[in-house]
Amino acid sequence: MAMHNFDRRSFIKAVSTLAVIGSVDTFLNRGVLAAGSDLVPPPDLFDPGLVDLTFWLQPRTLEMVRPQSGERLNITYWKDGHLNPIAYEQICGLLRDVQANQVFRMDTQIIDTLWAAQAFVRRYGFVAPVEITSGYRSPKTNARLIEKGLPAARNSLHLKGQAVDFRLPGLHPRVLGELVEGFRAGGVGFYFRVGAKGGWIHADTGPERVWRG
Repeated sequence: MAMHNFDRRSFIKAVSTLAVIGSVDTFLNRGVLAAGSDLVPPPDLFDPGLVDLTFWLQPRTLEMVRPQSGERLNITYWKDGHLNPIAYEQICGLLRDVQANQVFRMDTQIIDTLWAAQAFVRRYGFVAPVEITSGYRSPKTNARLIEKGLPAARNSLHLKGQAVDFRLPGLHPRVLGELVEGFRAGGVGFYFRVGAKGGWIHADTGPERVWRG
């Protein structure tokens, strides 16, 4: 669906109803440890009267593409309260450092952020795979990006498997970023220029913050 047909006002209004719940996803998954991190589940901010609970309880099927490697994955990684370890490994494989060809155990909460963004827009008829521009980064790859003056921090959460850069083709990065920001599950970075094509969103499971690159 073309962006000009997308009802942004209704979309953001719906997003605002989710903003107050924080990471309800982690609350529902207390029995699943966040791989690759020692993150503690946030305080229980869940109020069943504020959101459609079926959204968070449905099976989590994530469709992703990785332009760098030409890979595509469409897989159900969470169902009936359980994480599928085989599916999780495949997702980590697609989110690997492609340049160094290194796989890392990604934080399950950042995977859930990708799923939630995709699943939420699909409620509005917007169907697109999540396009991954950067997942895990090895120290060498991260240092190379810094040397080239590209967006990368020396203490980047990409190094810990807690961050992903992505886009939903056809959906403006501003709309996507506002959605992810509404989840209140960590940091959100906006990387695009007004009037320019492309752009992407950085999402991580660190402290809650927002910036524009």
